[in-house]
Amino acid sequence: MAIDYQKLKHWQFPDLEHRYSKKDTILYALGLGCGSDPMDLDDLRYVYEDGLLALPSMAVVLGYPGFWLKDPNTGVDWRKVLHGEQGLVIHKPLPASGTVIGKSRVVEIVDKGPGKGALLFSERDVIDKASGDLLCTLSATTFIRGEGGFGGPASLLGQPLPEPHKLPERVPDAVLALPTLPQAALIYRLSGDDNPLHADPRVAAAAGFARPILHGLCSFGVAVRALLRLCCDNDPARLRAVQGRFSAPVFPGETISTEIWREGDGISFRARVVERDAVVLNNGRAEIVSG
Repeated sequence: MAIDYQKLKHWQFPDLEHRYSKKDTILYALGLGCGSDPMDLDDLRYVYEDGLLALPSMAVVLGYPGFWLKDPNTGVDWRKVLHGEQGLVIHKPLPASGTVIGKSRVVEIVDKGPGKGALLFSERDVIDKASGDLLCTLSATTFIRGEGGFGGPASLLGQPLPEPHKLPERVPDAVLALPTLPQAALIYRLSGDDNPLHADPRVAAAAGFARPILHGLCSFGVAVRALLRLCCDNDPARLRAVQGRFSAPVFPGETISTEIWREGDGISFRARVVERDAVVLNNGRAEIVSG
């Protein structure tokens, strides 16, 4: 089944009510490797109920509509789908527990031409149910391989496609390496993304990987942990926005080293796997509030 542009562009997402507890918040942080060092007080604030704080990147699992592109009615071959970019704008800090409403929408599907791919741009608002406050806005770019030529627009809302954020051509101002756990993917998937690619060696082998890979959004969360430490004095309220482009997979147990460049109130960053010297998150940009 080929992509039906109008159908996919106007895909109807039900509002998703998501109640989460302090245990869910702790579980998410454990999936990112927080608590690996029992003496690390910076990590303790995300995994200990006394004064518990939510990591800003936890927004990616709240009100999440699931792998909706696997629905055959979308006309998309889900096996050709890649998560290309992720963005997060934080309007208010996430509570450590609560109930939120997730409101998802397709912004545009860009047709790159016959024999080429398609780019699907989507957004999700995360809203606090009790107050009605908008907590976060998430944006994602999904690359659909080989699905071009369906008659969709060649631009994003009539504008040229955005260029990747350019990183400075100088030595990073700071670097922080954080290990991931060998069982990180098995823990992280309990926060809502149960794609077997991250758990079952047979599924991973069929996809061309020697073993299950880490969720891209888990790698994203590890980079956010590094940004909080390097740029925010580990205060989640100081991080206002973050975005990056996925460039290579991470295997659970590898070390993710995040490199940052300070540019006024903005931060450029990328993350690489130390063991393979492979860039896994590139063209990153974060906005920080001064302390």
